Order: sequence, then structure tokens, then C-alpha cells
Amino acid sequence: MTIMNHFKRFAVFALFLAVACGSLNRTPQEEQEEARLVQEKLDARNYRIDIDYMIPLREGSRPVNGSYSITVDGDTIDSHIPYIGQARNVPYGGGKGLTFKAEIEKYTDGGMRGDRRTLVLQMDNGEDKLVYTFVIFDNGAADVNVHCRNRDNISYRGTLRLIENE
Repeated sequence: MTIMNHFKRFAVFALFLAVACGSLNRTPQEEQEEARLVQEKLDARNYRIDIDYMIPLREGSRPVNGSYSITVDGDTIDSHIPYIGQARNVPYGGGKGLTFKAEIEKYTDGGMRGDRRTLVLQMDNGEDKLVYTFVIFDNGAADVNVHCRNRDNISYRGTLRLIENE
């Protein structure tokens, strides 16, 4: 195993350990309140996922530096996330990538299953047909999978913002 593979495994382990340790210091009432706030945001279709980790299809996973996010406001999505991967049939210079604002054509809510809720959003950003799949956990942790017609698929990890009056 290479040093890079060891580092990747350590980084993933450290991330999960940090999340686990953070949840150990909270009371069950605090956890229930956070879960309630997460569900309220999702029900209102008014939320923002701050992205902090990306998992490209063909390259190594890595933390994301900067303020990248995906915002859903009713029937509109504002995607501002980095992209690494192979693109096919895109405009010269790469086009919009995954930085765009578009109308959500189809919004499917898979409902709660255990401690998570799955949402599937389909849209066309003018250059590509995209499907964003969000798996949002009660604690606000979020997994995002992006499926593109003209680009390699890519995944992200992030956190649902729970600040009121955004």
C-alpha cells in the first residue's frame, strides 16, 4: 500500500472520529432538536449545504478549501461547487461546470429511513442535464452525489446549515 493510500484511509478515519466525538458531548434532547430543525429546513425546501470534501470518480478524494455550497430555495437550485473529472461535449473552456443557478424540474423526496432522508433533484443548467442526490442525516451531515450527462459523476460531503433567518 502506498503512503497516499494510508493517508487517505487516515483522513477518512479522522473525519468519522471527529464527527463521532462531537456527537458524544450532546444530550439526547439537543440531538432531537437538531434533527427537528434539519427536517423543518428540508420540508420548507429552503436549505444550504456547505461542501467541505469532494470525491471525484477518477482521482483521489480531497478536502475542499473555500466557500462552496448548494442552495435550494423552493424550486430553484444555486450550485457553487468545484468539479474535477473528465468532461465530454461541453463548451470551449469548460462551460459552467457545477456553478450555475437553475429551476428544479423534478424534486423527489424519499422520506425518512432511519436517521437519514434522501432527496433527488433533476435540472438542466443549459449545458447539461444533472441529477443531484442528497442524503441528509439527522445531525445535518450531508452526502451529495452528482450525476451528469456530459461529465464524470462526482460526490461530495458537507453540512446542512441550521442558522435561522438566512
